[in-house]
Amino acid sequence: MSVARTPPRGRRERAWLTQQRRHVLWALVFLAPWFIGFVIFLIGPMLWSLWLSFTDYDPLRPDTEFIGMENYRRAIEDERVRDSLWNTLYFTAFYVPGTVISGLVLALMLTKVGKRTGGFFRTAFYVPNVAPAVAVGAMFLLLLNGHEGLVNRVLGVFGIDGPSWLNDPRWIKPGIILMMLWSVGTTVVIFYAALKNVPTTLYEAAQIDGASAWRRFRSITIPMISGSIFFVLVINTIASLQLFAEVYAMFFGQQPSGAGSSAAQFYVIYLFQQAFEFFRMGYASALAWLLFLVIGVITTIQVVTSRRWVYYEGGD
Repeated sequence: MSVARTPPRGRRERAWLTQQRRHVLWALVFLAPWFIGFVIFLIGPMLWSLWLSFTDYDPLRPDTEFIGMENYRRAIEDERVRDSLWNTLYFTAFYVPGTVISGLVLALMLTKVGKRTGGFFRTAFYVPNVAPAVAVGAMFLLLLNGHEGLVNRVLGVFGIDGPSWLNDPRWIKPGIILMMLWSVGTTVVIFYAALKNVPTTLYEAAQIDGASAWRRFRSITIPMISGSIFFVLVINTIASLQLFAEVYAMFFGQQPSGAGSSAAQFYVIYLFQQAFEFFRMGYASALAWLLFLVIGVITTIQVVTSRRWVYYEGGD
């Protein structure tokens, strides 16, 4: 009677290592297209843009000269850079909280309606997000028209003389904020999913203890969805700092360079004009890297401060 022999330990370990290497090799094979695309279409252009930011590159001129930090010094001294950055930060400071608050309110309302009705309204809220940005800008040109726009007509029904949203510098940025809040659907869906994941037992226990609706919202709802709030804050901050298409279509798309209102001159619009209207690619690359630095600093601050108020279930 033969007895099966167990392979020696060293041979088993070598076989296991060979199998692991085979798995790693196949994983790298399947990941290779992503790595290649990542290097060619992201890392490569970023490094090329970084190099261009130290030159006076102009695609219409064959000669390119290395000028060191001159583009960055020029950007710091450029008054239009400061104005466009101020407009962008102003928009971000009002748009991001407005998106979070309106999105949370709408998501809370959705949790109170029936399943079929809630599905309809979730779709209705999200539809504006799939509309082309240029179409949104063109539509709001009509809605915010000071004389015949629907917004001012509605205000007129209540005896309110609406402002000139598109011409008055005091009202241009509020009008843009109003336009962008129209596409709050993504935030609503994210908050709705987070609210559905809050255990109902927590609300039941708090209600038995006599907690008011506001106390339950403040002590249970907000902490339990704080991770989603943090996510929405970060992605909306990054997106608002790069606002371009809708505003460009409204104020600059059919006008010669520089004809748009200075109140609508956002940072990425100025960057786009320098790159693709004036062909100052080196200067535009420097502007892009300065924006990258601003976004990095703001995001880092958000991540660091989130440790004090974001609650992760199962965390320390």
